[in-house]
Amino acid sequence: MQGAKRLIVSLLIGLGVAGCQTDYAELPTFSSERKLLQAVIEIPAGTNLERRYDAATHEFAPQQRAGKDRVLEFLPYPGNYGFVPGTSTAAGFPLPVLVLAASQPAGTVLEVLPIGLVVLDNAGALERVVLAVPARPSQQILPETRTWTDFTQRYPAAQQILRLWFQHRASLGRVRIMGWKDEQAAVEHVRSVMR
Repeated sequence: MQGAKRLIVSLLIGLGVAGCQTDYAELPTFSSERKLLQAVIEIPAGTNLERRYDAATHEFAPQQRAGKDRVLEFLPYPGNYGFVPGTSTAAGFPLPVLVLAASQPAGTVLEVLPIGLVVLDNAGALERVVLAVPARPSQQILPETRTWTDFTQRYPAAQQILRLWFQHRASLGRVRIMGWKDEQAAVEHVRSVMR
């Protein structure tokens, strides 16, 4: 019964019908039990409705542009997009993360293994996004992928897909890939932006 209740609450949160009680912005960057990086999912894989966690209301609210919900006018998110809790970038937002896994509802907190870091020039502003996979083997869709080398050697087409997606998710020509870094650079960057 409890499992069914949790599923219903997760679905309602994902649909934006119910608010959440957890202050996701105040979660630790690394899990206390296993000391693994945590990721809070804001936008499930396979969707194009852009949401952001609002720390003031504790809700995952649709992003607005000109009074309308902001919808990605390209292919949907190729992974679960969210943030690393307990971090703050120069822009004042938590560090973004793209978790390459099956779709997870908004509000899901996952222990993840960072496998890389993509550095973007987004209309003149540098943006870094951690690429990660779930730490739990049962949640992984890219078996035996724990490092940047694993990812690029086993799934070279996936990197090409991500390159194209990042470049075209906004207006064409506004986002450029400045570089790809390995898992060690990703962890170092996470530590550099921890609050």
